[in-house]
Amino acid sequence: MRLAASLFLLSACVAIQAQTRPIVDMTGRTVQVPRQIRRIYAPTPYGSYMLHAVAPDLMSGLIFPLKEADKPFLNPAVHNLPVIGGRFGGGANTNLEVLLRSRPDLLLLWAESDRSFTKDSDESLQKFGIPGVTAILDNVAGYPAVFRFMGRLLGREQRCERLAVYTQKTLDGVRAAVSRVPQARRPKVYYAEGMDGLSTECNDSLHVELLKLAGDCNVHRCHSTSHMGMEKISLEQVMVYNPDVLLVQEKAFYDRVWSDPAWQRVKAVKEGRIYLIPRTPFNWFDRPPSFMRILGIQWLMHSLYPKDYPIDIVKEARQFYGLFLGIQVTDAQMQQVIYRK
Repeated sequence: MRLAASLFLLSACVAIQAQTRPIVDMTGRTVQVPRQIRRIYAPTPYGSYMLHAVAPDLMSGLIFPLKEADKPFLNPAVHNLPVIGGRFGGGANTNLEVLLRSRPDLLLLWAESDRSFTKDSDESLQKFGIPGVTAILDNVAGYPAVFRFMGRLLGREQRCERLAVYTQKTLDGVRAAVSRVPQARRPKVYYAEGMDGLSTECNDSLHVELLKLAGDCNVHRCHSTSHMGMEKISLEQVMVYNPDVLLVQEKAFYDRVWSDPAWQRVKAVKEGRIYLIPRTPFNWFDRPPSFMRILGIQWLMHSLYPKDYPIDIVKEARQFYGLFLGIQVTDAQMQQVIYRK
């Protein structure tokens, strides 16, 4: 009887091993993952948005509901997925019932570094018997490595290599362009967040990494007090900064600031250098950060340095949406995404 039981357990282990394969994730851990991955759940914005670019057909659910206006810019495979929720911003709102009903066979976890956050996520989600791999990304420059990891994980090396090469070429081009612009010609930029435009980020904040790449031109020089950011300042302080450019997150503020008497003394407003960050289907700049920043840095560079970075941003954005999102966008659609007065 004991021999029969042992043989049964041995044969079961062999069967399981035949259905899995080892992969070393970006924390250095070896994880047994299904040989054929059919459904993935990513509980963070980084991971979820990465799947939109790499494998939307494998997603088991969403962390945020989709807006109807965004659906034309997203793969049809994700249009009707259940909203599972996620783990971000220091908390969790994962609907475990929906998660289990969606039956993912892999978790794509995320971290900025190999920290306890990763371990906590593993313990809280993998207790359901779902294996998890972790990707690590602490800045935009890390995207090529993440794309290549995703390619190995999902057996989509060729596609992910194209995304990695595009990303690296873009970042190299941005660095080269910035290096040719003397410090004196780099504009002073104020990043206006919130409905009143009076929330912003310190220059060392992860939320303004693109401003760092574009010449370290954020006027708000300070040390971030929290991961969340959104530092409150006064209009008087903005006037002291007197920025050359306003980079705006909220459309309501963007539409109002052009004629708001209180802002008319600010140089950027007087000269009409106010740019609304595109956010369809995902934000090009931040909140939450995603691979769309690879396009966003090109839009930002062209906005700040039109002569030094002379691209056709509508054409480039259409190509980007085709490559990263698999969606063909018309000039008219893209011009609506890149909204300007």
